[in-house]
Amino acid sequence: MLLATITSLVFSLILLFTDTQEQSISLIVTIISYFAVFIGGFICGGKGRQKGWMIGGATGLVYSLIVFMYQYLGHGLLFSLEQIIYYTCYILTAMMGGVLGVNILSDNKHDA
Repeated sequence: MLLATITSLVFSLILLFTDTQEQSISLIVTIISYFAVFIGGFICGGKGRQKGWMIGGATGLVYSLIVFMYQYLGHGLLFSLEQIIYYTCYILTAMMGGVLGVNILSDNKHDA
């Protein structure tokens, strides 16, 4: 969440203080958003040490709900079909990060 917030702030400042158009950086913003959600799921999964898919999914869901609340409460807009697909993919990406976080960061060693 923190990485996504910082990234949003940086890109907002770039758009505000330069002549850069949103269309020219939309792919970069999308890639960084997926990366941030993946890292968030990874860290949460590693800290949770089990059920990484659930913890990562919850991380992605919380991210999606925060964006939805901002969009709905701040602008009175619901998600479009395209946004629903994006945020479903964010949740799935966070789930993958959570699973990898559990498997890489947890120190549960299985003795053979």
